[in-house]
Amino acid sequence: MIGEAASQGRPRKKKEKAFTGAHALLVFPSGEDHKATLDLMRRFSAAARYAYNRLLEGWSRETLKRENGPLRIFFGLNTRYADDAVLKAQALLDSARERGEDPRKVVFGGRRLFETLRRRHLSGKPLKEVKREWKEKRQGLLYSRGDKTKGGNLNLRLLVKEGALWLRINLGDGGYAHALVKTRHPNLSALVERVYASLPYNVELTLREGKVYATFTWEEEPAPLAATKENGVLALDVNSDPYHLALALVSPDGNLRRHLTLSLEEVDRAPNRGAKELLLWKIAHEVVSLALEHGVAVATERLKHLPKGRRGDGSGRAFRRKAHRFAYASLLRKVHSLARKRGVQVVEVNPQDTSTIGMLKYAPQLSLSKDVAAAYVIGRRALGFKEKLPKGYGKLLGDGAFLAHARDFYRTRAEELRIQKRNERDRSRRNRLSRELKRAHGALSLLSSLQGSSGSQREVTDGRNSPGVNPWRVLRVGTFLPLLGREVPRDLSPLKPILFGGSWEGWRGGLGPHPGGGPECTDVRST
Repeated sequence: MIGEAASQGRPRKKKEKAFTGAHALLVFPSGEDHKATLDLMRRFSAAARYAYNRLLEGWSRETLKRENGPLRIFFGLNTRYADDAVLKAQALLDSARERGEDPRKVVFGGRRLFETLRRRHLSGKPLKEVKREWKEKRQGLLYSRGDKTKGGNLNLRLLVKEGALWLRINLGDGGYAHALVKTRHPNLSALVERVYASLPYNVELTLREGKVYATFTWEEEPAPLAATKENGVLALDVNSDPYHLALALVSPDGNLRRHLTLSLEEVDRAPNRGAKELLLWKIAHEVVSLALEHGVAVATERLKHLPKGRRGDGSGRAFRRKAHRFAYASLLRKVHSLARKRGVQVVEVNPQDTSTIGMLKYAPQLSLSKDVAAAYVIGRRALGFKEKLPKGYGKLLGDGAFLAHARDFYRTRAEELRIQKRNERDRSRRNRLSRELKRAHGALSLLSSLQGSSGSQREVTDGRNSPGVNPWRVLRVGTFLPLLGREVPRDLSPLKPILFGGSWEGWRGGLGPHPGGGPECTDVRST
């Protein structure tokens, strides 16, 4: 298969790497050492920003890191530090591109803090705190890769002296700073073992509230696979409202064997970040143990960027709170890391339309919650199954009366929203109405696009982009709000008559929405 892929010009998939690590606080006995380290972190951070902009212009890594290159001359870094600054910049650039963001709009220090400072609405102590945090994020970084040939890490080396663990920091000018490593991390013993064995480890220093913290990471050999998708998959979907994890055990033939949910409300009530992390690890252990019990792989959506909203954008305070507490990426990273360590195969799939297909097809068909139905679609996609459009839905999409009703609904809704927006004086509410108006126009566009050529509809989708109209999205805008009265309905059982027969007689009679629906209905958001 590898040879076949290569012969067709497709890039080979990189080998998965499993990393583990430990966090620690650095204590500097010498004030001069602390000052010198902060200056080095400032210069390294500036070098990484400089390298990022040069990479955007097409400069090569070799040009930037060379002996007489700009990173060494302008920022006083040695060649190894210069190379690591380029690698950090390249990683950020790759991350922006993978998320589909414009890499030219990346804000070093964080866009949230940047926007807060730009609004100039703070003063006194709150302003000082934001400025301090902004400065630390922009200037508080130092990174050094481990090197097996150098006995661990050449620039940031751990030393054991008189029973204590110390970090020796190469200042790049022939001098060194020393800091005591303070940590009770459970991986401390493994880290010390690497120090004694002269094995490589990566070190990253960050600045937070005036203190320097160190993160030590190293690559571990993945365990031999004990659970693979040959036996099926355990698919999971993280949901914010209610805050829980939906799990679906899918057999190799694509059938649902078992499903369950794990509440994440306790995570939300955790008193601090450390307690939250422990609870997330506990849930990750439960998921991986269940996969091992059944000998199946773990299937998840590919990690993606989730917009969390900001004050004044019209998303609403309740939505922003749910979005900011949402530990989606953190939990998935923990599940992936633990699964690889315990020999469980991890399969990531394209997240496109998994929730929509689950709600339209499997929630009413199998009487599942929308979240379990989405997890089921993820599991089937991980096993290579494609979702065919049920005949009932195909019949509905060919019903001119249904499409006309849906278009009239959104035209009426758009007009009512325009009037409300024109009469609204509150900026936040106007922004909310603008968002709803944009969604109404998008729905009209989707419904109108179905009137194109007869061959434009796709009856199958596996989440990849392809030409033509996406029937699942047309069905979503045509049934959820106009017929069920919610953008994200909880009860999807009324769709059964349509799913199995294409009949929407229950609504056709009155040509109105499901009780509680209509243009004035309340939208329900779900992540």
